[in-house]
Amino acid sequence: MAAPSAPPRRIVIENAAIATVDADDTEYATGHLVIAGERIESLGAGPAPGGLADVDRRIDATGHLVTPGLVNTHHHFYQWLTRGLATDHNLFDWLVALYPTWARIDEPMVRTAAEASLAMMARGGVTTAMDHHYIHPRGTGDLSGAIIGAARDLGVRFTLARGSMDRGERDGGLPPDFAVETTEGALAATEETVRRHHDASFGAMTQVAVAPCSPFSISTELLREGAALGRRLGVRMHTHGSETVEEEKFCHELFGMGPTDYFESTGFLGADVWMAHCVHMNDTDLAVFARTGTGVAHCPSSNARLAAGIARVPDMLEAGVPVGLGVDGTASNESGELHTELRNALLVGRLGPRREAALTVRQALRLGTHGGARVLGRADALGSLEPGKLADLVLWKLDGLGHSSIADPVAALVLGPPAPVTASFVHGRQIVENGRLLTADEDRIARDARTEARRLARIAGRD
Repeated sequence: MAAPSAPPRRIVIENAAIATVDADDTEYATGHLVIAGERIESLGAGPAPGGLADVDRRIDATGHLVTPGLVNTHHHFYQWLTRGLATDHNLFDWLVALYPTWARIDEPMVRTAAEASLAMMARGGVTTAMDHHYIHPRGTGDLSGAIIGAARDLGVRFTLARGSMDRGERDGGLPPDFAVETTEGALAATEETVRRHHDASFGAMTQVAVAPCSPFSISTELLREGAALGRRLGVRMHTHGSETVEEEKFCHELFGMGPTDYFESTGFLGADVWMAHCVHMNDTDLAVFARTGTGVAHCPSSNARLAAGIARVPDMLEAGVPVGLGVDGTASNESGELHTELRNALLVGRLGPRREAALTVRQALRLGTHGGARVLGRADALGSLEPGKLADLVLWKLDGLGHSSIADPVAALVLGPPAPVTASFVHGRQIVENGRLLTADEDRIARDARTEARRLARIAGRD
């Protein structure tokens, strides 16, 4: 007879403002939250219930706001090694300028870039990250394994969108020919990555999505067969879509239709799909996304950096389109942080036609938490603070000078200066304390990143 399992150990957080981001946007001016093992056991107003057993820690969170952990829905980790380049380019010119360098990456570079990207996000409140890695130069090692290993070691919940490209320069695409895969090779490698690494369980720390790169770097066959593969394997699918006017023109010239119609013609729309950017969408496009349940990763800083435009996020939300936030690669968002996207989503949105009625501070917080969890297909487990959900949460310090006169803690978090992270928990395990990672040596990661960035520059002939 098996021995009974030990009861879960508890962590009690008290005296905090709490924004649950549940369906009713429940908030507590002063409340408590109890973690039991890897899940949230209870939360509410006032102090925690008396008599709780097996309490390992009690945290006095006076002066803090507790929120769900931030969820990043779009990124390219490898770009950490090429920050600050091509700073005055639009998307197509930026890609042409950087692809020759990106095509020289190898496994040590990718591992280091993943560590740096994950560390920067985690210390700023991200508990669930994703990486859309689509460059797989021949003979450069196990790039997917390197990225997944970095997320595992840092303790961040993670989705790898196993990307691919099969349209090189000779076929009218943008990437160099030696940086693309064959269609058959890309599909086979993607399937192998899913079978080796995807965990479909409620508490999964690692999941994998099928993710052909973009209409201008993949064949129609790869997109269509990628959709079929994702559905056969029961995983989600991801790609870039409707990012720029140049992409719209490219799709009309090559396929005789706009991006949304093209994706629908290949089966690459649906409740199991999310797209990055979606800046240039008309009313018909939005209706198609709403009808099919296709999600959007909104990347306001990157869209501005590359002069792509302002996405119609308020219209998407009104139509019922799932929307989350994305950092995007750090070659087009050098900060590498998601919490800044809460503010930028609100401010950039108010430059659009709705002006001050575009987004509220609570809508911005929802985009970065529950919205992201919904886009990644994990809203049952993540994205809000509710009993039974996974204990992925952040304690933001709001009692310092920078937030001292903002009475509304959610407004302080979204509109104020970047709030220090006193503690961040993933799966009930603390990974950040007082703004520093507990799971990795940030100084070592920074040194490695400088070394690998210089090595890449030498190999690519940029120094």
